[in-house]
Amino acid sequence: MTTRDDLTLANRLADAAGAAVRPFFRARYDMEYKADKSPVTEADRAAEAAIRAILEKERPGDGIIGEEYGSVREDAERVWILDPIDGTRSFIAGRPIFGTLIALTQGGWPTIGIIDQPIAKERWAGMAGQPTTFNGQPVRTRACRAIEGAGIATTSPHLFDDGDVPHYMALVAAVSGGSPRQGPVYGGDCYNYGLLASGFLDIVIESGLQAYDFAALVPVVEGAGGLMCDWHGEPLTADSDGHVLALGDPARLEDVLEAMAAVTDHSHHH
Repeated sequence: MTTRDDLTLANRLADAAGAAVRPFFRARYDMEYKADKSPVTEADRAAEAAIRAILEKERPGDGIIGEEYGSVREDAERVWILDPIDGTRSFIAGRPIFGTLIALTQGGWPTIGIIDQPIAKERWAGMAGQPTTFNGQPVRTRACRAIEGAGIATTSPHLFDDGDVPHYMALVAAVSGGSPRQGPVYGGDCYNYGLLASGFLDIVIESGLQAYDFAALVPVVEGAGGLMCDWHGEPLTADSDGHVLALGDPARLEDVLEAMAAVTDHSHHH
């Protein structure tokens, strides 16, 4: 059972991670580390270690899956899933749009999610059955009456596999109506999902995500009235293949899936 105590703890974990990350952000002297000890790795490890120390003390029976230090008790009913720095490239570039992701799953389903931006001190917190909050105040996604003109974001077009590109481009074409000024917002990683939850974006599309990249996003987006699913419209679980869609307005799901399926097939034209 997920309780308010778990949400309180999740917020404490985010506080600890932020305190560990901040000294490394835009710290130029850290760039002198050798390739295998890049500053982001140091920051990642410090943040995840801070979170794990609290969890081992306060929730010794819960599982932990983290990007840096691997898994313990991952078969437990309750598992915390951690990504201390989601958005490594943004972090290294000094852009404060990376985030710390903390999720609690029960039986494989995400029930608590935190997206924390420790530099701007911005935090989205989601819990199953509760409204999502941004810095303690409830937030809602916005209505999106048509797919054309929708605000769409992805971290980078270079992260899509060759097989994914046509579907992504078909969605962009449907959203932009051919106008480059209506095209996607690039960069952002987990930050885009927070902005969608707050009503500033309509669609986020990505592929190649791991469970620690998306588990925390689900309670945040859905608690704000949005929808998260894979590219077939199916719910995201620990077994999902990493193709992720977030929609601020669930009513647009069919339009989005239809647009992505409208791939120009050249193989039959001679």
